[in-house]
Amino acid sequence: MSQAAPRWEISGEYFENCSCDVVCPCEVSSQGPMQARPDQGYCNVYLVFHVNHGRYGGVDLAGLNAVLAVHTPGPMAEGNWTVAAYIDARASAEQQQALGAVFSGSAGGPPAALGPLVGTNLGAKVVPIEYRGAGKRRSARVGDVLDAAVEAVPGGFDPDREVVKRNAHPLFPEVVQAYGVVSRYTDHGLQWDHTGKNADYATFRWTGP
Repeated sequence: MSQAAPRWEISGEYFENCSCDVVCPCEVSSQGPMQARPDQGYCNVYLVFHVNHGRYGGVDLAGLNAVLAVHTPGPMAEGNWTVAAYIDARASAEQQQALGAVFSGSAGGPPAALGPLVGTNLGAKVVPIEYRGAGKRRSARVGDVLDAAVEAVPGGFDPDREVVKRNAHPLFPEVVQAYGVVSRYTDHGLQWDHTGKNADYATFRWTGP
């Protein structure tokens, strides 16, 4: 982390959809966070971030989006992640730099814990990103790269209430268990379809460095 990184704060909404079948073993396992082997032996996951309010030093980040696509060859804690980043095309050059610093972990805060796990960085692309969040559904479209929508699974005791996992995800204190309604990612020679697979969504508030 650079000592020159300014103070920053962001809050917003997040969702992910991965290649595991029902519930992410990285979150709910006797082996601890990110220690269990994913259902397919590997993990393909995209992480979508929408900033409701945020500043990076004097740079306003409200309303902007960022997406990470991640492949891990085994348990996430073992590292060697391959990561591709996507930055909102509506962002100015200053905003792009700020979003890249925050979500890469180079500006400190919670994302910094993931930095040592990355083995291959495929770089960042500036692309149109559309995000929507309403009720129990979250969705995003990233140019011609990602078309994604997730929705909360029905609850067991009360089908109309979300299934909530607390103290499970390493970055978020509380996440809603969801599933992929539509899930297609194509880029960097990778092609994923996680329709019907495990998903989460959450709100977050992060500060750094």
